[in-house]
Amino acid sequence: MSIVRGKPPLDGMPVRHSALRSSFGLILAKGAQTGSGFAFWVVAAHAATDREVGLTTAAVSAVLICAQLAVLGAGSAVIVSVGRGEPPARVLDAALAIVAVASTALALGYLVLEAVVAPETASVSVLFWLMFIFAAVTGTLGTVLDQALVALGRGASATLRYTLGGLVSLGAVAVVAWQVHRSSADVLMACWTVGTALTCLVGMIQLRRLVGYRPRPSLHPARGRPLLALGIPNQLLTLTERAPGLLLPPLLAHMVAPEAAAYWYPAWMMAWAAYTAPMLMGIVQFSEGVREPARLVSTTWATLRWSLAIGGLAAAVLIVFARPLLHLLGHRYAEASTDALRWLAAGVVAYAVLQAYNAVCRARGHYVEAITVGVVLAIALCGSALSAAERGASAMALTWLVVLSIGALAVGLRLVTVLRRVKQEVT
Repeated sequence: MSIVRGKPPLDGMPVRHSALRSSFGLILAKGAQTGSGFAFWVVAAHAATDREVGLTTAAVSAVLICAQLAVLGAGSAVIVSVGRGEPPARVLDAALAIVAVASTALALGYLVLEAVVAPETASVSVLFWLMFIFAAVTGTLGTVLDQALVALGRGASATLRYTLGGLVSLGAVAVVAWQVHRSSADVLMACWTVGTALTCLVGMIQLRRLVGYRPRPSLHPARGRPLLALGIPNQLLTLTERAPGLLLPPLLAHMVAPEAAAYWYPAWMMAWAAYTAPMLMGIVQFSEGVREPARLVSTTWATLRWSLAIGGLAAAVLIVFARPLLHLLGHRYAEASTDALRWLAAGVVAYAVLQAYNAVCRARGHYVEAITVGVVLAIALCGSALSAAERGASAMALTWLVVLSIGALAVGLRLVTVLRRVKQEVT
């Protein structure tokens, strides 16, 4: 089948890249996003007070929480639907409509809750909350676009859009830092949001060039109901993976102090750079497991090895260079968060095992088991970290590592059992 450059093939489906290429492309993309994000907060830390940075990091985390909730598993449902041979355009029209409505509603709901529960931190400008809503919507749409392109075998296309988005946000905050001596939280939020919006826009352009997709969002129940039936179980599982890291910054900002969130967030954000490798490898593992169930065992072990290799390398760099990296934000950040970053980075091994287990559960439809495990682990992670918050970021990170490692040992043993059963079924 031949493909003319810039036009979709005749059957509407592009030539797939290898799973390894998609995985590496996604990892490079998230690496670019994380690197530019770190640089963003370095500049922001010098352009604003700790309080303003803490308020912005709490809002960014809240945006990510809204996006995780609002996506309703639509990205995973797209992977399953496209993997089964359904037309991508019809699936995407329903998915994008659902998440656009859900993300808008959740963002507005969060703002109302913030105004009632914590009016002292909600008393920021209208611009701040408008940017919050816009970021939540475009961030949610971007998540669906990421997984749609993975389903089409083009995960590597993420590198371009995340690089552009990250550079634009960084450039915007750099201009602000140059022009304004002490920036406010609303300006920082606007700088961060413009990059998120550009990432979403580039993803839409890529889909159009790849499969000729032109958005025609539809909320017709006949299209949306099957998508939600597939997506919601996947979404619940994803929330158990992401919720602890997303919930802690706003919880710290409101229950302890904005400064506590400011010191925790950079360490977590850099550690997430190492965690990204197993997370993204898990998405590709899930996609390939849906398309080729007979190869699930070999795919799982291969992706786990690559997750440990790439994530472990990133973690080693973070452990060695933790202090100089955090010192870029300032002396206070280096003193408060160096050990925290090292403990969090060491958790990449446990996180890789958890991601491999969850990907197998997704591919085989074992949602109840995986969600139950995830909820228990998420509660334990958040509870233990918050209980140690008064002793500082390092104590929080150490308790996080201990709890995550215990959870990974349990699911690792279960993963071996499940894969043995799959191998027997295949043979």
